Amino acid sequence: MLSQIPADVLYRLVQFSWLRFRYLWIAILWAGLYSEGSAQSTLDTIPVLQDSSKIPLPLEQQMDFSDVFNKIFHTIPKSKEVKTSSVALLPVLGYNPSFGFVFGAKVNIGKQLGDPANTAYSIYSLNAFTSTKGITTLQARHNVFKPENKWNFQGNWQLSRFGLVDYGLGVKNFEDIFNVDGLPTTTMDSAFPMQYNYIRLNEKLFRKISAGFYAGMGVSFDIYTNINDPKLDTVGYSPHQIYCDTYGFNQDQYSANGLLFAIQYNTRDYPLRAYKGVYLEMTVRFNQKWMGSSSNSAQVQYDLRKYWSLSKKNPEHVIAIWFWGSYRLGGEIPYLELPNTASDTYNRVGEAYPIGRFRGPSYACIQPEWRFPVTRNKFISGVFFLNFQSASNGEDQKLYENWATGGGIGLRILFDKVSRTTLCIDFAKGNYGSSGIYSGLGEIF
Repeated sequence: MLSQIPADVLYRLVQFSWLRFRYLWIAILWAGLYSEGSAQSTLDTIPVLQDSSKIPLPLEQQMDFSDVFNKIFHTIPKSKEVKTSSVALLPVLGYNPSFGFVFGAKVNIGKQLGDPANTAYSIYSLNAFTSTKGITTLQARHNVFKPENKWNFQGNWQLSRFGLVDYGLGVKNFEDIFNVDGLPTTTMDSAFPMQYNYIRLNEKLFRKISAGFYAGMGVSFDIYTNINDPKLDTVGYSPHQIYCDTYGFNQDQYSANGLLFAIQYNTRDYPLRAYKGVYLEMTVRFNQKWMGSSSNSAQVQYDLRKYWSLSKKNPEHVIAIWFWGSYRLGGEIPYLELPNTASDTYNRVGEAYPIGRFRGPSYACIQPEWRFPVTRNKFISGVFFLNFQSASNGEDQKLYENWATGGGIGLRILFDKVSRTTLCIDFAKGNYGSSGIYSGLGEIF
């Protein structure tokens, strides 16, 4: 993919990222020296286990949220046996003038369905939230591995009265504002708030072919109805209205329903928080009118993640990089279905910007991270990250022509050590004054 980017663009990208984030890079180097030697002295209130061995700290000596709770309140754990399942709960809070106050919860459930030596950990997640202005979402996702990883089921189901703030196609220099978990706290004059009913049913089934390799297929139904574009009444136009008129879509409702054909290569040691390995998934999607789609179209989507552990004693020291993108191969895609910021399965791509900030027929994001432990008992960790987003606009702006950069720092609290589930709190800052706070369960990727 990088071979498609002109050399002068890559040079300007590297140069710009250094000039904009040079203090962040210096902080990363400082933190790498500091976290090993003196982090414990500044966190005396956190119980830290002494470990002078050359091997990773055993699981029973690590501390997660339940261990700290038991220690503070002097409760006795029910069992000392290593658990094969886990549950984690996180509240959802936010505010936007167009959507009101948002509140709800995220739940992650982990389950070991086979021998840990040859079966990956299965993850189920449920998100539910509502707002004071009628925004309501119920979303269920799963990534299930059967014994010996012979079968892998991936699903994403959603039923919503949803809303977002739209900024048009491509990468544009609109002034941005602060956001919480992707919801902007203010709606700018240059933005277009939208609300709509949304039904999603996405299900893929993979069969193991050989060690790490899978092939699969599936279906995806994305149905948008009762689309409300309120600025049409005051401004007389919107990016959504112009796009629909240009490509012949109904402005009130449309669908993108199709068949999925995918390949996957997966050598990660854990899905929620990998220390090593590779994950690659490539999916070709064919939206078909005979399935109820508003138009015939074809897309290819890729998800590539690579992890390098930097220490045998502290394998949590990880350099990771994520490439996520979606390309239109042919036909026309409904506006709200175009790939955009946070349109990945778990809505994490492109932190530093609101949901849907950059959108286009083709979209790509690159995110490198450095993850590091802060306390020796693994209860607290940190992360530094950068990201680079690009989107086409279907006309004069091509993919990789313009970039929006972002970067930030994050806190990780070990919520469940069996599944490696972490409570994540990130602060990120991007171009055009954009910034935000993000929270979630599990690493961004």
